[in-house]
Amino acid sequence: MTEVLLGIDVGTASTKGLLATPTGQIVAKTVREHALSLPRPGWAEMDADQIWWSDIVDISRELAEAADQQGSRIVGVCVSGIGPCVLATDADGRPLRPAIMYGIDMRATSEIEELSDRYGSEQIFRRCGKVLSTQSVGPKLAWLAKNEPEVWADTRKIFNSNSWLAFRLTGEYVADHQTASQSDPLYDMHRRSWIDDWAGDLAPDVELPRLVWPTEVIGTISAAAAAETGLAEGTPVSAGTIDAWSEAFGAGVRRPGDLMLMYGSTMFFVQVLGDYAGHDMLWTTNGVDRDQYTLAAGMATSGSLTQWLQQLTGDVDFSTLVAEAREVPPGSDGLLMLPYFAGERTPIFDPRARGVVAGLSLRHGRGHLFRAAYEGIAYGIRQIVGFLGEVEQGTTERRLVAVGGGTQGGLWTQIVSDVTRLPQDVPAETIGAAYGDALMAAIGTGLVAADTDWARVQQTIRPNPQTREVYDQLFDAYGRLYSTTRDDVHLLAELQEQSATDG
Repeated sequence: MTEVLLGIDVGTASTKGLLATPTGQIVAKTVREHALSLPRPGWAEMDADQIWWSDIVDISRELAEAADQQGSRIVGVCVSGIGPCVLATDADGRPLRPAIMYGIDMRATSEIEELSDRYGSEQIFRRCGKVLSTQSVGPKLAWLAKNEPEVWADTRKIFNSNSWLAFRLTGEYVADHQTASQSDPLYDMHRRSWIDDWAGDLAPDVELPRLVWPTEVIGTISAAAAAETGLAEGTPVSAGTIDAWSEAFGAGVRRPGDLMLMYGSTMFFVQVLGDYAGHDMLWTTNGVDRDQYTLAAGMATSGSLTQWLQQLTGDVDFSTLVAEAREVPPGSDGLLMLPYFAGERTPIFDPRARGVVAGLSLRHGRGHLFRAAYEGIAYGIRQIVGFLGEVEQGTTERRLVAVGGGTQGGLWTQIVSDVTRLPQDVPAETIGAAYGDALMAAIGTGLVAADTDWARVQQTIRPNPQTREVYDQLFDAYGRLYSTTRDDVHLLAELQEQSATDG
């Protein structure tokens, strides 16, 4: 009987699952679409029971049946998910409210300032490897305590998506070191442990989970989970981690200088470091491999912006929009877009930033808008890559690896390479973090060695030198456009928030 690994990833727009052999061959895969809740401007939430667990049950049952039909046996499970999220539960792990999402949820802006003042921004950066931002867990806990005291009074455990799902599968309350390293200001990057004094101050009645590494087997499928999911009771479960790191792991981003660009609902970056390093515009975190460090950055919109444009233009087929954008010349005939439609994380850390489209004329069509969105995101990528370059380790050679649904079709990746002037490797498997989850399960169960790499490069995107002049001009204009419109855009954001509150 063939042994296979089950990897499942809960993403922003969908949950994906697959079965892979210990050699990395995918033998079955499936997906479940779901929606993100945006109850107010700057808020982003998801229901853990109705979406996370429901998707896990459906996908596990489907893939367990597929394994049976193929004569295979699932011998390891690993789940990754969006994060860092804040899921507040009672002592038994029952959710008390929908999970508050990662950095795209920007409700805790005043709490970021309050905690930065309370603990000291420099001290937080020194201990946690990053300054507080909308990506941070601590300010969202403080927001809960202040704004939903009835929920906070009952909160006894806090989870990320993957850790809660691991809890549902095994009954074990754990946090992987990678996710914990993004739970600012609760985790010390140098001691690789919880910061007891700050955690006790922020969440005095909350039990913090046991810390493990992402590939570690934390327990086995419980009888209750087996009954719901169709997975065999006693199957080993590895801890897993946040989806971007799992995807980087599966894509072979494992060596110092390797940088993953994840083309998803948001654009995310993970770069492996040779040693610990920090930058106040980036996030220093643990990696998936034991004792590894990474630098990370994240934009608030990318694929979600192109999906919005698709809906705005009448839900025309996506391939048609890409084809129309391909016919538009580099620079979009003088159209420039700031992609801050949900505020922005890196590189400006401005939750009140908003989208700006400059240079519109009657001769511009939807193809221009679509290409301008691709190019606007690419200018933001170029800014972030510049920050990453400031902290590269010595003679480390950089390698860019492009993953995610946005790599399909080739136009977006070509624009990014043209704007950044950097080549990008595209792996043969770009299904996402579920592939990295399966590899983590294989490593955790001892089926393969810890340094096993399943990634194979399918193609390399190289920059077109003929686009350099126009993209250099527009990149400079991109930076100026934010600076010159910021104050007016903040006023508009305030009016949007007031309108939502009044409504």
